[in-house]
Amino acid sequence: GTIKRHWEYFCQQSKTMKIAKNKGSDQSSTGSEATFDFTVMSYNILSQNLLEDNSHLYKHCRQRLLFWTYRFPNILQEIKELDADVLCLQEVQEDHYRTEIKSSLESLGYHCEYKMRTGRKPDGCAICFKNSKFSLISSNPVEFFRHDIPLLDRDNVGLVLLLRPRFHCKANAAICIANTHLLYNPRRGDIKLTQLAMLLAEIASVAPQRDGSFCPIIICGDFNSVPGSPLYRFIKEGKLNYEGLAIGKVSGQEQFPRGQRILSIPIWPKKLGISQNCVYEIKHQQKEENAGQLSSKLQHHFKLSSVYSHYFPETGIPEVTTCHSRSAVTVDYIFYSAANDDTAAQPGAEDSFCGGLKLLGRLALLTEKDLWTVNGLPNENNSSDHLPLLAEFRLIE
Repeated sequence: GTIKRHWEYFCQQSKTMKIAKNKGSDQSSTGSEATFDFTVMSYNILSQNLLEDNSHLYKHCRQRLLFWTYRFPNILQEIKELDADVLCLQEVQEDHYRTEIKSSLESLGYHCEYKMRTGRKPDGCAICFKNSKFSLISSNPVEFFRHDIPLLDRDNVGLVLLLRPRFHCKANAAICIANTHLLYNPRRGDIKLTQLAMLLAEIASVAPQRDGSFCPIIICGDFNSVPGSPLYRFIKEGKLNYEGLAIGKVSGQEQFPRGQRILSIPIWPKKLGISQNCVYEIKHQQKEENAGQLSSKLQHHFKLSSVYSHYFPETGIPEVTTCHSRSAVTVDYIFYSAANDDTAAQPGAEDSFCGGLKLLGRLALLTEKDLWTVNGLPNENNSSDHLPLLAEFRLIE
């Protein structure tokens, strides 16, 4: 059986454009000269190395479906069919990237940027974009490992790109795209929050424009946290008071969390050089803050909405983005800075952005039950244990 997923539209115009695009017409011929529409995919493609290290998660699969030689053509086919303008890929194994993934994507018209994890695990994050739609302004890798800070002894990474749209835009228009894969360990919410703060600080240093506002931002990735968890709420609400919060409850991955140690205040040491507002600190700022009381409040400056709503409105059943022998949950997200007139955005997204992004549509997710009708993930046709997330945006200037 094959999984059927459909597009959900938030804007009538988007629907007609999709049809026009499928007929092979160029979007500029629709008469909307001033718009720039583009699609973004976030996809954890399951590195072969991690699959083999965690074979107990794939007991439901026939052995031959788990070989890379079987899986890669499937993954590539999926990327081809969904045809996103920007790909944010996680668990991209370095040797596979070097020998076949990069060249395969380049032959489809993508420019690829890659950041490998810093430890012994040979996978990382990639952001690939269509040369026909964007040019690269800057590529900024983020390493979460710090040998001088005991808390940050994990080798996860992030990647932040600043892209320039190729047409329909002001000369200085830019879009910031970030991609990450946070630590899995459900008991170490302190590390996850610190990794997230490091990513947000890098975005805050890359995304400001000349007038002081931020350019539109999209953050993709596998956050190893579930909807409604403290980490998820922090991303969406821009603030988190973590006083008294148990370290094992930050990501909400476990119903009965172990790791009842309470988060320390502050979570990370001063010498990381990142403030409680998730920006890089300048030395004189540090002195001022040292004089004040230690705060248990984290903040960030972005007003972010989630592309997906995480529950099916008719039934309240959860959407899932990953499904294997042990669990079926949402841990993958696309967050974006919504324009003020974005009807799909969560309320409260009035922002400090000049313009922003309007969500035009998304590729619907599925329930756990849907996925088990095709024997979970990976299966005959879907060769990762995650589903690709896909959204269409319009840049509002």
